[in-house]
Amino acid sequence: MMRKHLAPFVALLAVGIATLTACGSTPEAPQPARAEATTSPAAPPAAGAAADDLALLPGTAKSNNSPAGTGDWAVPSGGVAPEAVRQTAQKWVQLTASRAGDLNPVVVNGAGLTLYRFDKDSNNPPTSNCSGDCAVTWPPVTVTPGGKIFIAGIKKAAVGTVRRADGTRQVTINGWPVYRFAKDTKRGDTLGQGVGGTWFGVTPTGGKAGVPADDQSTPDAGGSTAPPATSVVLFDDANFSDNGASQGAAGSGCQNLSRPGVASSVAAPGSLKLWTGPDCTGRSKVINGDVADLATIGFDDAVASVRFN
Repeated sequence: MMRKHLAPFVALLAVGIATLTACGSTPEAPQPARAEATTSPAAPPAAGAAADDLALLPGTAKSNNSPAGTGDWAVPSGGVAPEAVRQTAQKWVQLTASRAGDLNPVVVNGAGLTLYRFDKDSNNPPTSNCSGDCAVTWPPVTVTPGGKIFIAGIKKAAVGTVRRADGTRQVTINGWPVYRFAKDTKRGDTLGQGVGGTWFGVTPTGGKAGVPADDQSTPDAGGSTAPPATSVVLFDDANFSDNGASQGAAGSGCQNLSRPGVASSVAAPGSLKLWTGPDCTGRSKVINGDVADLATIGFDDAVASVRFN
């Protein structure tokens, strides 16, 4: 009698054990380890080159719908940006080819304040030699990583940045670090022009605004002149206008232009000789840097070849 009652119980117990085994006692197959997302630190931008994390946008801050009180608009009257707005002021920078006082062309920022370059700096390699008290009088134009640079009337390839000693990133034009002057307080002021014989408004190609073409050479720290140019850009229109075509030449010795007789302005990072004929023949003229209007030296629509070195 007992066995009859025990058999169903044993059978029921076996079913329960099997059910428990199927539901949870068997270990799950191991899952592959989940890789954590990592972000490699970005390499520092090459000196004088546009950084990958900066946006170079055509137009102005206004045309790009920038918020009021940000970027250049955070310091509309010049001077050093207060600490409370310093980060906001570095969110964007505007570089516009314009006119200020007697300087034409010269680059101004989004608040219309004139921008300058310093002869004791270098553009090859890009280097700033203005810090401490100098940077209080001449606030460097800086932009934060991930910031924006709006450009109007300036070649995108000419715009870059250089890392300063304090780690901030200073905007450059053709390798030259650019600054404001603390005593310029309103649109059109050019009170920094010619200060100490070393500070000049910066042109859209990094040259010295208001300085004759024959006097564009820049003394370095040892008092010598800048090295000869090894490249040049020639614009069909005066004042380095983006509205017309342009052509370039580079190398050493004599170089014939692909389109002779059409240039009206020249952007060069040093000295070179212009010629009216092919193979460096005809009339010639040595220039030391940028020439905004070749008509001023009698070479408008006349350049056929150039000689480097």
